[in-house]
Amino acid sequence: MKAERNDLVVKVPAITLGFWVIKILATTLGETGGDAVSMSMDLGYLVGTVIFMVIFLGAVILQVKAKQFHPFLYWTTIVASTTVGTTLADYATRSIGIGYAGGSVLLLSLLAGTMIVWHRDSGRIDISTIDTPKSESYYWLTIMFSQTLGTALGDWTADTAGLGYLGAAAIFGALLLLVVALNYATRLSRTLLFWAAFVLTRPLGAVVGDFLDKPVAQGGLEFSRYLATGVLLAAIIFLIVMLPQRAAAKGH
Repeated sequence: MKAERNDLVVKVPAITLGFWVIKILATTLGETGGDAVSMSMDLGYLVGTVIFMVIFLGAVILQVKAKQFHPFLYWTTIVASTTVGTTLADYATRSIGIGYAGGSVLLLSLLAGTMIVWHRDSGRIDISTIDTPKSESYYWLTIMFSQTLGTALGDWTADTAGLGYLGAAAIFGALLLLVVALNYATRLSRTLLFWAAFVLTRPLGAVVGDFLDKPVAQGGLEFSRYLATGVLLAAIIFLIVMLPQRAAAKGH
């Protein structure tokens, strides 16, 4: 017999300060990890995308089949989405040649289209209603597009706009603070603000990741991509263990 909606559970975490800290670390790891495979291992963007897409899809399947919220499984899926977002965005903007502007517009259209279809299909897109396989599928597709868009936006701002990695980080950091201020000072939709913050953490992580591993001549610190990825992964695991991880409250 088909399960009733009330018998299903939300398998995404509650939105806390710890959530955002881990999310930013995960997006930064996505940049260094994606670059490590596609550049340092010299596998290229297409092969890197295939590798990370397989990992991402496998993690999503496990996440959807899970009977309850598992912090490590959830964050593994998030990290997989950031790495595939890095290589996919680089493949679209560099290998295909549509550029950062073209890639950003295309990915923004895909992200907006997914969210519109999701809302029309289910009526709501807030995390408290992500309690069915269909809503989870929409959720992870939205996340993948947002992570890919964030990579393109970060590169566009840092490189094409000429702001550099630190300048771009300051821009996206300021925009995140604006979202926080709007959350406390206005009655704007919390769902809208959540997704705005979710998208903005990706370009912030992307430019911070580039700052860590790009050559000094390009404005980076030239750390080893493997070392940076390892340190970020250790920090994420530490925070998952140390910070409270609970599922979001179920919506009605």
